[in-house]
Amino acid sequence: MRILYGVVGEGMGHATRSRVILEHLRQHHDLQIVVSGRAYDYLERRFSNVVKIDGFELAYQDNTVDRSQTFWRLLKRLPEMASRNVERFTELSEGKSPDLVISDFESLSYAYARHHEIPVLSIDNMQIMHRCQHELCLSEAEQRDFQFARGIVKAKLPRCYHYLITTFFFPPLRKPNTSLFPPILRDEILDAQVTQGEHLLVYQTTTTNDRLLEVLQQTGLPCRVYGMGRSETIGKLELRSFSDAGFVADLASCRAVLASGGFSLMGEAVYLGKPILAVPLGKQFEQSLNAIYLEKLGYGVNCSELSASVVERFVANLEEYRRAVGLHRQDRNRAILAKLDQLIAEIAQQKDQHAD
Repeated sequence: MRILYGVVGEGMGHATRSRVILEHLRQHHDLQIVVSGRAYDYLERRFSNVVKIDGFELAYQDNTVDRSQTFWRLLKRLPEMASRNVERFTELSEGKSPDLVISDFESLSYAYARHHEIPVLSIDNMQIMHRCQHELCLSEAEQRDFQFARGIVKAKLPRCYHYLITTFFFPPLRKPNTSLFPPILRDEILDAQVTQGEHLLVYQTTTTNDRLLEVLQQTGLPCRVYGMGRSETIGKLELRSFSDAGFVADLASCRAVLASGGFSLMGEAVYLGKPILAVPLGKQFEQSLNAIYLEKLGYGVNCSELSASVVERFVANLEEYRRAVGLHRQDRNRAILAKLDQLIAEIAQQKDQHAD
C-alpha cells in the first residue's frame, strides 16, 4: 500500500516511536513522510521521502507552558505556516494518492486524508485523555487544565478509522475503534543492558529551569543531567549534551529517573524497571495525567513542586518503587505491530472490494 505518515515535531518522543513504526512499514509498503520541528532532522537521516512542514510549538517559562507566549508566537507565524503548508498540501495532491494515512498527532496529513476521503489510523499516546474513562481526584485548577487538554485532543483527529494508543497504564475505554498497547520502544531501549549505578538520570525539557540545578546540588546526589543545553560539571552534577547512545547508556545504568511527565521517557524507564520522580510541566495536563497514574501504580512519585527533601524521600523509597515497576510486562513491540498489520490488511481488502 501507499501510506502517508504524519509526525508532529513538538518533542522527540513522537519521532522516536514513529521511527519504529516506519521501519516496520517500509518492509512492505511505499511511504511518504511529513514531519515538523526537530523531528524532521531525526527522521530525514533515516528515511527517504521525508518532507518538512511547519508545526505548532510550545513556549515555556520556569518549567511551565506559557500559553500566552505560545499563542502570540503561533499568531505571528500563522500566515507563513499556512502558506508553506498549503504548498506542501498541493505537492502531495499532485503525486500518487495514498491508500492510507497514519498520523502521530499531526494535522496536515489528517486534513489531506479527510479532503480526499482516505482512511486514517491514529497512533499516539495523547488520545487516552479523550477515548478512555478517568476517575481522578483533581483540584479545580487541574480540572480546568484537564478539560482544556481533552478538548484539544478531541478536536485534533476526530473520526479516524482506528485509534492505537500507547500507554503504561490501562484505564477503561469509553470510545469504539480504540485499542491500548504498551509503549512503542526503539531497539536501543529493548536491547539495553540494565544495571544499577549510583547516579540519577535527570531530563529537563526547558533550558530556563535553573532552580532544578540548585535543588539537585542541595541533595548531594550524583546526577547526569540532559536538556540544559550545555556541557559542564558542577560538583556532583554532570550536565551533558544530548547523545542518543550516551543517554540510553545513562538511563539503563541509573538508580532512578527524575524528569517531567513526558510519556516517551516514562515508557522507556518503566520498561527498564527504573523508578521515576515526575515533575510535570505546568499547564500541560497530558504530563500530569501520566504522573498521576505513575504514582497510582507505585512506579514512583508525582511531584508538583521539586525540593531537596522530595528528592531525598524518593530515593529513600526506591526499593518499593522498583518492586512495583518490575511488574510491568510487554513483549517488545509485537502487539501493536500485529494490530497495525491487521488494520492495514482490513483497509486494503475494503479498498479492493470497493474497486470491484
